[in-house]
Amino acid sequence: MPTEHAVEESYAFLTLTKETQEYILPREIISVRQIFRSGVGGLSNTSQFEPFSSGFLNTYMLAAGRVGGLTSYELFVDYQKLAMTMFGGYINFTFNEATRKLTIARRIPSDAENVLLWVYNYKPDDAILNDNRSNLWIQEYAYSMAKHMLGEAREKFATIAGPQGGSTLNGTALKTEAKAEMEALMDELNKYGDGSSPLTFIIG
Repeated sequence: MPTEHAVEESYAFLTLTKETQEYILPREIISVRQIFRSGVGGLSNTSQFEPFSSGFLNTYMLAAGRVGGLTSYELFVDYQKLAMTMFGGYINFTFNEATRKLTIARRIPSDAENVLLWVYNYKPDDAILNDNRSNLWIQEYAYSMAKHMLGEAREKFATIAGPQGGSTLNGTALKTEAKAEMEALMDELNKYGDGSSPLTFIIG
């Protein structure tokens, strides 16, 4: 499992295709939490801007001191949620984390509707390298890995011939030191040394 600092919560756009229910998402995406549509219901390419909603906001929320107020606006938002539930504003789906296959549980009758995916994904490499804690750990692990590779190269030739009997290379010692350093760094991740949040209590 990736550490907390290796993943992030973000959003991605997906363009639906007519009569297509299965989509293969990029390998960087770990899981899909929810799919948001641009309209209340039905398949529409228009945005979520509604004149009635804007007028209601202007009349009852911005003029809360005279009429309506936040309570009326909350009731209107609940109405929108109910309309989305009744007329297809929400999309049921399944996501296979192994195959990255997103399956939409509905028939898509038209092309080019853009939906918004609420996803968890691996952080880009540049974001991890620019993180202070992650960058320091990567540098130390890369140094240990380079030491291990150098030890393997020196271990191929135990000694080098010379005029005074030659010299002995320290390939085995380098490999031993590098292995111990890498194990210590991996143990540091298990102890949340990268700044990740530890697991909370689980009841049940």
